[in-house]
Amino acid sequence: MTLPEFFGCSMIAFGPPFALFVFTIARKPIRVIMVIMAAFFWLLSLLASSLLWYAVVPLRGVLAFGAVFSVLFQEYFRYLLYLLLRKFEEGLEAVADDRTLVDNKHVLAYVSGFGFGIISAMFSLVNVLADLTGPGTLGLNGGSESFFTVSAAQALSICLLHIFWSVIFFNAFDTTNYIHVSYVVGSHLFVSLITLLNAQQLYAASLTINFIVTVVSGILAFSVAGGTVRSFKRFISCQ
Repeated sequence: MTLPEFFGCSMIAFGPPFALFVFTIARKPIRVIMVIMAAFFWLLSLLASSLLWYAVVPLRGVLAFGAVFSVLFQEYFRYLLYLLLRKFEEGLEAVADDRTLVDNKHVLAYVSGFGFGIISAMFSLVNVLADLTGPGTLGLNGGSESFFTVSAAQALSICLLHIFWSVIFFNAFDTTNYIHVSYVVGSHLFVSLITLLNAQQLYAASLTINFIVTVVSGILAFSVAGGTVRSFKRFISCQ
């Protein structure tokens, strides 16, 4: 049963992001490069938070401490990525064969957010998936049988959230809307701290809150990108 569960959880976490990659990114080489660059910036944030965790010896065992500073470093490096992309926007216009990156700044934010999201989801789930391949039986020693499914669903949530957060974050600095900047940082902190409920096996509570924030962030990202109720209806009806 471990192998079917492994593939099932993998598809839950990475199926939708894989579809997004295939249909919106893979066909444009410049977008693939930007995804890799965004993932590299996320890795730099992980390195910075790891160095801080290693330096502050008394708080190494406090998960909330690590979670808070990890989020702050991620948002700081998201801001650095934003500055870098805006600084080299003219050069990007000269070399890119993808005009939508230049004509629509939200596409740039979407691709950057995808890079942040996919590497974050991979790091949060890869060890869990490695353990899931077996041998072993779920639910032993007081463990929950829902752990792996919940972990996969939360990895999907964080991947989508990073996409939405980047769209909101980039647009907020373009329009000097610091309320939206605060929303991105605050909701990221909130979601990260809510996952600490998993230590008490409160999976239903943490997962429900995660996806509520995901839906709210998705609606806000859709709105700042110029979406309307009418355009959404036209999209649903394939018009």
